[in-house]
Order: sequence, then structure tokens, then C-alpha cells
Amino acid sequence: MFDPQIWFYTGCILVIFGSIATVAGPGVKDPIVRILNTEIPAIGVSLIFLTYNHTLALLTYIAATTIITLILLRAVIRLEDMGAEL
Repeated sequence: MFDPQIWFYTGCILVIFGSIATVAGPGVKDPIVRILNTEIPAIGVSLIFLTYNHTLALLTYIAATTIITLILLRAVIRLEDMGAEL
């Protein structure tokens, strides 16, 4: 079947390349695209947690990431409505 190390290495690759894409990737001028780009490393960290079978840590991380993403998106939309330059 699947070797757990494949998930670990896939998670590491997603964390590294996702972080680089968030900082210097395409569309980094748009704050919403930048927030969405942070989801790629988040999936990588989730795969690393899944490799070590830390279910509680994985569930906590997914819940916290979802809430933080929603709060950041709402803050960016409010700032754009107010006319602030981002």
C-alpha cells in the first residue's frame, strides 16, 4: 500500500514550496491570493501530523487554520471596503 514516509516527504515538500510561493510566488500583491497561498504549507503540515498519527494535533491545527483564515479574509475585505492600501 502506501508508505507513511511518502506522506511525510510530500508534506515537507508542500511546506517548503508553499512557503516560497507565499513569499515570492505569483499574485503576492493581492492579499487574498497571499492568504490562499498560505493554505498550501498548511496542508503540508497536516500531512506531517498525519504521518506521526497525532490525530488531536491534526484536528486542532485544521480547526485553528480554518478559523484564522476566515478572520484574515474578513479583515482584508473590511480594509479594502474602507479604502486602505494593502
